[in-house]
Amino acid sequence: MKIFTEEEIRENIKIDTTVIQEIKSAFTDLYTKNVQMPPIMRVDIPENKAEVDVKTAYIPGYKSFALKVSSGFFNNYKYGLPSTGGLMFLISAINGQPEALLYDNGYLTDVRTAAAGAVAADYLANETIDVVGVIGAGAQARYQVEALRFVRDFQHVHIYSKTKKRVLEFKQEMEEKLDIIVSVKDSPEEVARGSDLIITTTPAEEPVLQREWIQPGTHITAMGADAPYKQELDPKILQMADFVVCDVIDQCEVCGELKHAIEANLMDKKNVFELGQLTSQKQKLRDRDDAITVTDLTGTGVQDTKIALYVYKKLIETVESNNK
Repeated sequence: MKIFTEEEIRENIKIDTTVIQEIKSAFTDLYTKNVQMPPIMRVDIPENKAEVDVKTAYIPGYKSFALKVSSGFFNNYKYGLPSTGGLMFLISAINGQPEALLYDNGYLTDVRTAAAGAVAADYLANETIDVVGVIGAGAQARYQVEALRFVRDFQHVHIYSKTKKRVLEFKQEMEEKLDIIVSVKDSPEEVARGSDLIITTTPAEEPVLQREWIQPGTHITAMGADAPYKQELDPKILQMADFVVCDVIDQCEVCGELKHAIEANLMDKKNVFELGQLTSQKQKLRDRDDAITVTDLTGTGVQDTKIALYVYKKLIETVESNNK
């Protein structure tokens, strides 16, 4: 079994158009093929505000699949540690033998999640945007903005987070890396009212965005609610949205924003779609500039298998090239 370290993976894998295309194809496969993807297995550790998830999926036509263990310990910022971690195994779909261990420490989960946000925005957001609003200032906030830049051109980011230090770090890093202007705001409301596209990246357990703050034409990518008790959006936002797009509808009904809207009797699901419907049919739902759209991302095993297969192939090619 081959073992690759976080350093090797980070050195060879960056968010780019190829990675975004790989994740786009993952959603297409999920919708068009008989993908075997069991429900998420989760262990919650409430006293440490933590969770560990296990995700996997087998995509027909591939010789291997991934088993991913990911952790979220959301008090880690107090200790100067990243909130996410984990690793991926590649397992042969032919004989069941382990083929590789990708000890990415959560990096590939961050990358594939950001790529999913970019895919969703490409199909749902207005073609022309100027201000991107971000709620949360952790690693995923950075990756989401970085990935979004590959599908939309924007010059301003408005950000809010409860953690002042991380907001300032975000501002410095994004301004230097993307040559944009980052403005720190005093509240989620101030971010929302001034943004064309909003990204929520928090482990919130009650809404951080309210319906009355959302402006006509806004697209929202919500990726923080990946457990039944998590919630970033006022359910009335989904009710008023022209289109709601989930990574997997059944999963979002259990642990996404869609769950809370259904429980509040605010959704009949007639305007709810899966991202794979859009990517496979190459159609964009947005039919006017003032439409409001929402993407509910809970994270899928098919994304993990697709990114792991891509990374493994690229790493093997690098090793072979270095050995010549």
